[in-house]
Amino acid sequence: MRVLVVEDELKVANFIKKGLLENNFTVDIAPDGEEGLFLAQNENYDLIVLDLLLPKLDGLELLKKLRKEGKDTPVICLTAKGGISDKIEGFNAGTDDYLVKPFRFAELLARIRAILKRSKRTPEGAELKYAGLILNRHTRHAERNGRIIILTSKEYSILELLMLNKEQVVTRTMITETAWDYNFDLMSNVVDVHIRRLREKIDRREKKSLIHTVRGMGYVLKETSI
Repeated sequence: MRVLVVEDELKVANFIKKGLLENNFTVDIAPDGEEGLFLAQNENYDLIVLDLLLPKLDGLELLKKLRKEGKDTPVICLTAKGGISDKIEGFNAGTDDYLVKPFRFAELLARIRAILKRSKRTPEGAELKYAGLILNRHTRHAERNGRIIILTSKEYSILELLMLNKEQVVTRTMITETAWDYNFDLMSNVVDVHIRRLREKIDRREKKSLIHTVRGMGYVLKETSI
């Protein structure tokens, strides 16, 4: 899952990023409203954590612009503005939740998970299944024919994406958008390295390979060879 944190207080932004990374999220940080709007418009995020008191462009105006453009990315307003009228204004502008500073990270994380669970971006169900392969979205472990497979956070993100798009080609761009931040070097071979390691874990000692390379396009999770 990919989250954009729009927050001008570097200490707060890094605190949120550290906590989200530890919970296997991919995180981008925007230090002002203009950059936050640009990233929200041009990158694909599962959720945005948005401060309201931002330099260059107010967070509320940023939110209004996104909703006016038809962007339905879930948003949590995280702000020191805690008055009832502030909250009403935030919800009227299109926020999905509103959390007042100071806050506890555990509460922010719980709210993020609750929103993502309700969101159409996250299909219901604790397990994804395909051709004897099971991905447990709570433990973040995989299992194939009774063999438990321990995954790194990147491997989990890639496998989840492949299983959500089973029998459909997943491009390298889709993978990098899901598992890395927007500063990722698209010319790097890191994606190929992670795919190779994931394939070794999923397909080793199995009669059928499930992860296939589609030359010039990307990868696909499929029972039959390409």
